[in-house]
Amino acid sequence: MHESGAQPGVNRREFLGAVGTAATVAAAATLPAAGVTHSTVGTPDQPERKRKKIPIGVFDPVYEKLSLDEMLDKVSALGLEAMEIGTGGYPGHNHCPVPELLADPAKAKAWKKKFEDRNIRVATFSCHGNPIHPDAKHAATDVEKFRQTVLLAERMEVPVIVGFSGCPAGTANDTQPNWITYRWPPEYDAMLEWQWKEKVIPYWKEAAKFAREHGIKKLAFEMHPNFVVYNPKTLMKLREAVGEEIGANCDLSHLFWQGCDPVAVVHLLGKNGALFHAHMKDTVLFPETVGRYGVLNFAFTKDEVADASDIFRAVGYGHSANQWKAILQAYMDVDYDGILSIENEDPILAGEVGVERAVYVLKNVRNELLA
Repeated sequence: MHESGAQPGVNRREFLGAVGTAATVAAAATLPAAGVTHSTVGTPDQPERKRKKIPIGVFDPVYEKLSLDEMLDKVSALGLEAMEIGTGGYPGHNHCPVPELLADPAKAKAWKKKFEDRNIRVATFSCHGNPIHPDAKHAATDVEKFRQTVLLAERMEVPVIVGFSGCPAGTANDTQPNWITYRWPPEYDAMLEWQWKEKVIPYWKEAAKFAREHGIKKLAFEMHPNFVVYNPKTLMKLREAVGEEIGANCDLSHLFWQGCDPVAVVHLLGKNGALFHAHMKDTVLFPETVGRYGVLNFAFTKDEVADASDIFRAVGYGHSANQWKAILQAYMDVDYDGILSIENEDPILAGEVGVERAVYVLKNVRNELLA
């Protein structure tokens, strides 16, 4: 059960003002984790396991206006240990000139050395796109970006590629993607079956084969609205159809508003060997607005917040530090071997500020769990 960031009867401006201070988060981050049930305390039959320190990193689009060196100086100053780097598609490739690095091994080595010199691990490449888009040109571009990313990951020994599952048209004659989540009236059920059978599964079988041939065994899909994989069930459906190369980028910000229990999700994915990557991003739901408009009423800019049912927030500003402590403990409990990658899309704590706040919360709760 997760906690909402605001309570009924609380004025939104008062709430946002309250959570917008580092002091509030600092206080929350040091509270005992009441209600945390996923303990690693040992028993006579099952000795206590030592918790593993999961690296904290950041996804690079938040620094899109900085050069590679400027970004690495910022990340290093925050004491972060890893990075997720965009290589094409929606995140762009501002800090990773993929064609150049593929064409020149010396340039690729020098690029990677910049990270190594600062003790920062390049843990994942991200190529979020729609390779099954009904527009052939759009699809071809995203397919090529994915293939280039696989080749670069092979060269750089980066084990995980993050992306979207994509979304095709509803029929062979449509020109735009069709995100279908409800199977009635019957024509929608027929379209959904056509999408998976004719487009989704065939493409990803071939793409996973290409990745496997180049040593990449982890394709981490972000469960995201407007794509065919948008929750744990659809993720597991694709994994079962395609193979073990398919797993999750567990971005809980997209699952909070769907009503998922974050700890249960982490355990489900971990138990099935499908937990490949983790975006650290929060969501706040405003109960009084949810009551009027439902959860599919997101705001993406600060000007839209007044009428929003939910907005993305920096870690700790949508759910309490106690909740995030339980989430990190769940990752430790399932022996997650990826990174905690901060993605900031907070319209209030925008850019680097949101990253800094998230780092503070995550480091505090991680330290408590490791103490």
